[in-house]
Amino acid sequence: MKYLLVIGDGMADEPLPELGGKTPIEYAKTPAMDALASAGVLGDVLTVPQGMQAGSDTAILSIFGYDPKIYLSGRAALEAAAQNISLAPGDIAYRCNIVTFEDGDLPFHDKKILSHSAGAIEGNVSDEIIAVLCDNREFAELADDAGIKFYPGGSFRHIAVQSATGGTQGDGSLVFSNVTNCSVGLSSFENTREPSPCVPCLTPPHDHIGEALGQHLPSGTENAKVLAKLIKLAHEILNKHPINMKRREEGKLPANGIWFWAEGTASELPNFTDKYGKTGAVISAVPLCQGIGVLIGLQKILVEGATGDLYTNYEGKVAAAIDALKTHDFVTVHIEAPDECTHNGDLEGKIQAIEWVDSRVVKPLIEKLKESKIDFRMLVISDHRTLISTRGHDGGAVPYVLYDNRIDNNTGAAFNEANAAKTVCNHVADGTDLMEMLFND
Repeated sequence: MKYLLVIGDGMADEPLPELGGKTPIEYAKTPAMDALASAGVLGDVLTVPQGMQAGSDTAILSIFGYDPKIYLSGRAALEAAAQNISLAPGDIAYRCNIVTFEDGDLPFHDKKILSHSAGAIEGNVSDEIIAVLCDNREFAELADDAGIKFYPGGSFRHIAVQSATGGTQGDGSLVFSNVTNCSVGLSSFENTREPSPCVPCLTPPHDHIGEALGQHLPSGTENAKVLAKLIKLAHEILNKHPINMKRREEGKLPANGIWFWAEGTASELPNFTDKYGKTGAVISAVPLCQGIGVLIGLQKILVEGATGDLYTNYEGKVAAAIDALKTHDFVTVHIEAPDECTHNGDLEGKIQAIEWVDSRVVKPLIEKLKESKIDFRMLVISDHRTLISTRGHDGGAVPYVLYDNRIDNNTGAAFNEANAAKTVCNHVADGTDLMEMLFND
């Protein structure tokens, strides 16, 4: 028996007037997921515990069976694990997005956040933006005084680590250009879990698209003031930089800002194989899902051309999953595209992403497994809801389908939020129960 988990990140939504009162999942053509819903068990589940912020960190931890109320010490710490970044006790990791702030002569605090990803900026350009900042003496000195070091991520997603001891960190990291106090590098991840009293409370940029940035800047502590100062200084450096002048000329959004969020300290999670008796692998383009996999002992599989955007290598992910199942019991395939399209306010793109999850991931996985005559169980789920109306996350119940190729319930139900909510007997109140359900054959 083989086991698969397919996560369509942020697929779930609410009924939209522009879709005739349907959700994007209802509106999209999803024959493969509909067939699974008819043959399998369709239901809905609360993946985000009440009182916790909705996001992939809380939701995916829950889906894997790890209670985020116990194990979540901050999203950035999970993403740091994906990059093998070492966190010492008391260190703080932050996600550092490359973002777009509004152009014009407005006061800085009045400018709006236009994009959490600088228009899905190319990875090499995003890394170059970090290098520009680290080569700027004023920025580098301010970061060094705060004990902050930057690790480029090859997309709009970067990691910044603030040392518990402050000041320059002499850990042998590779250095950006000739500025030693704003360096990047890789080292082994240490599973430690000691909170730092100076961790500020920060807000995700994707939850505040179109809003004035001033009301969301880090505040409340001296440390937060330093982060806010770095954000403002970065904008001053980047706004008229040649990279962004060229991007504007090309009709692209400027990458004229950074944003710290998802703060956290080092994480330690129980081993997945010890917990469930199954070996496994995780296939994802985003550091969060990769990092959770690394921390629970799953094999991290990178697929060439997997971007985390709409135009990603779906076929490569399917091929990698089938190959992983030759040596593992379990594999996760995570698709970020529906979530990213929603954050970008791209309804057409979200619908297309859902349809491609169906036609280019779920359908070929089922076909290849049936061709090989391997018995399998598959869980397909939206990790959380991401709403076109707000371009942000929501913690409401999401649909799931649990399919076993040996069983056909033939209910005729299609995979969507409304049908899932009707199956009251299949409602799961705690997302941490899902993995046991998948393995309960």
